[in-house]
Amino acid sequence: MEIQVLEKEEINVIGISGSGTYSQMHNIPDLFDEMKVRLEEVPNQTQDAVLITPFHSRETEFTFYVTTPVEKVENVPDGMVGFTIPRKNYVYSSYKGSLEELENTYRKMLVWMEEYGYDLDDHALSLKVFKENNSGGEGGADFELYLPVKSYKNNY
Repeated sequence: MEIQVLEKEEINVIGISGSGTYSQMHNIPDLFDEMKVRLEEVPNQTQDAVLITPFHSRETEFTFYVTTPVEKVENVPDGMVGFTIPRKNYVYSSYKGSLEELENTYRKMLVWMEEYGYDLDDHALSLKVFKENNSGGEGGADFELYLPVKSYKNNY
């Protein structure tokens, strides 16, 4: 597993959201299903065939979004949200495997961050980017994972 730090430019997104306790995380696939059905309602979509899932993890609960990138946030369909993810530095890794193993990847990334002196920015959104709308069906998950950092070391 390769881990690196990189900067992502701001991204405009429109999609749907869900919040709950960690015992309700099993409802997340329903958000993907709903977004896939409603995707054609989203105006100003970019040419990127991706779903971006920003999320907040808090001590007892989470908020999860299933979104698509757009040129500009306007004319947001009813029942959806639109917002801009600011330009930010992230610890990045790609992930391919079972959803059950995903927690181990998060832990490895967090350990790597600690070893290299990066602090997780728990006030910013973490991101998963699914290429070609691959939301982790029967073949497992395949996505890019971005964890926001507060401090940034330039090791060039």
